[in-house]
Amino acid sequence: MSDPKVQEKLESRKESKDERLIRLTRNIGIIAHIDAGKTTVSERILYITGKVHKVGEVHEGEATMDYLEEERKRGITITSAATQCRWKDHVINLIDTPGHVDFTAEVERSLRVLDGAVGVFCGVAGVQPQSETVWRQANRYKVPRIAFVNKLDRTGADFDRAVETMRSRLGANPVPIIMPIGREKEMVGIIDLVEMKAYTWSDDDAREVAVADVPPALLAEAKKRRELMIESVAEFNDTLLEKFVEGEEGTIDEIKAAIRAGTISIRITPVVGGAAFKDKGVQNLLDSVVAYLPSPTEVPPIEGTNPDNGEKVLRPLLPTEPFAGLAFKTISDPNGDLTFVRIYQGVMKQGERYWNARRRREERIGRLVRMHAAQREPIQEARAGDIVAAVGLKDTITGDTLCTREHPVIFEAMNFPDTVISMAIEPKATADRDKLSEVIAKLVREDPTFKARTDEQTGQMVISGMGELHLEVITNRIQNEFKVGVTVGRPKVAYKQTLTSARTVEARHIKQTGGSGQFAVVRVRFRPDAAADPVIFENKVTGGSVPREYIPSVEAGIENSAVSGGRLGFPFVKIHAELYDGQSHDVDSSTMAFEAAGMLAFRMAVENNSTLLEPIMAIEVEAPEQYTGDIIGDLSSRRGLIEEMTTKPGGVTSVRGKVPLAEMFQYSTSLRSMTQGRGHYSMEPASYEAVPPNIAEKILKEYT
Repeated sequence: MSDPKVQEKLESRKESKDERLIRLTRNIGIIAHIDAGKTTVSERILYITGKVHKVGEVHEGEATMDYLEEERKRGITITSAATQCRWKDHVINLIDTPGHVDFTAEVERSLRVLDGAVGVFCGVAGVQPQSETVWRQANRYKVPRIAFVNKLDRTGADFDRAVETMRSRLGANPVPIIMPIGREKEMVGIIDLVEMKAYTWSDDDAREVAVADVPPALLAEAKKRRELMIESVAEFNDTLLEKFVEGEEGTIDEIKAAIRAGTISIRITPVVGGAAFKDKGVQNLLDSVVAYLPSPTEVPPIEGTNPDNGEKVLRPLLPTEPFAGLAFKTISDPNGDLTFVRIYQGVMKQGERYWNARRRREERIGRLVRMHAAQREPIQEARAGDIVAAVGLKDTITGDTLCTREHPVIFEAMNFPDTVISMAIEPKATADRDKLSEVIAKLVREDPTFKARTDEQTGQMVISGMGELHLEVITNRIQNEFKVGVTVGRPKVAYKQTLTSARTVEARHIKQTGGSGQFAVVRVRFRPDAAADPVIFENKVTGGSVPREYIPSVEAGIENSAVSGGRLGFPFVKIHAELYDGQSHDVDSSTMAFEAAGMLAFRMAVENNSTLLEPIMAIEVEAPEQYTGDIIGDLSSRRGLIEEMTTKPGGVTSVRGKVPLAEMFQYSTSLRSMTQGRGHYSMEPASYEAVPPNIAEKILKEYT
């Protein structure tokens, strides 16, 4: 969506000092599969840019960006961490995101506010399952990307094969702009195909890089690769295309302009590479970030909605416009919750009051800080293009828009996946019950994929999340960080229900008690509908048999019943409800009566007419070839469906398929014993499917 007036406003302005600073800003995220080396790349970036003076190693539990105790203990990233560094006159706001699928919400909300991303890929494994997930998320938010092929010094590493997996598994258009010098352990540097220079690094200091001409032995290969690169990007620069067609050499600036244009339009992905652990290739990655990824002013104006009239509005990213920013992350903190804000317009100042347009409440900025992982740098103000944290916001949560009251706007919030696993939790000491409730309320506010509710039948508190690891980390934080002892039940699957077949019902809610009575009659057609999530309600009433003012009440009654899940408590989904007729009474009809009639209609429709649905996970298991038979046999015994097997370098086999989550508890322990600790796997939610009747019968007995 483009607005000529907005575009004219942007083009006609003379660049101010603030706008120049924005042009020299890059907001980027590091995204990848677990263990591809995201945090190691982030740590090297901080070291090479001079932000830190000692490299923190992930395997030693000392990574700057992994600051939570759980992260350091496990050696994985759990929460996205933000920092800022400088490289060649440019300011880089960097967010290191998790790679484990259980913490995919962290990637989702980071990509929502970033202008560019660096996808890190393992030089040995290439594209891995979670690589595909984060790539899809980046596609959804239209985020331009650069790819960094890491671990090129490892045995079995192959730069070209990793690039090919990006093409085949991601559907991307990767364009290598470097060529490795040497393979595996002999990898000593890279050749920059744009400038035709060779870069090699000192073993003693990562910041010592030697730049020289391309070695004669590699010149012919480098020229061939350079020509392929230019052919891939020439269409994005008219001058370069003209020269390429006529067989002339393009200039370095023309090639860079073409790569930049192709990257920002998301039609190509430039690929660089190296070995971050040995400090090779990170400078070239930083050069590529500032050269090819967009500044905040180069992304399209952000689209929002005016809450007063519902009209769509385009807001250009300029510091001179009225303030507007999106809250994308909240962290509970004893000294005051931190709310991370991406500023899209204007200036945010400490002590000022801003309007939360979605909640229609005013918020005061107590303090404003710039984050460096867990450290805070106090600042007085922040401008369009910045990513900062505010202290003191009481009602603002993930997805809320802050703006001025005179120029209200609501930016599109993020969508998060449904939880797939739950378990009961209770305090060890009765005296801690209120404290546990407070802690869980903080964690729910902080994490959009963590839910909590009280079971109506047992009175127990039930927490839900994205996987076993997610809930394990949450319970550990409750005990270690918030000092509340808890006991937890066995994890349970988040089942859902749907209609078995279509049903038409007439629900009559008629009561007469002393004074005014209650009267509502509704006739509703229910049917299964794969596109409904959870319920599509359609009003087909003609002739006013159900007055217009009562129809939303019928809808509310049906939707509330679907969410509550009836006697089993599993929510209903994929249902189409069509209200086509009914009756009302001039005196006794009310919104309450019609809501009750809607609830009754739903109960009648699902009575002995429901099917249990279970979450199905997409799984990929990688292990040495000799264990393939055992892995396949074990997955089959877990009701798994094998879809694909591929052989990878080094005698490793990858098995991909679908398997019910209910069968996968403690799978990591089974896989370790099956493969003598040499196998690993990853899972992500794929779909909900009907539970086989014999299994459904056991589940129903357990829950009733």
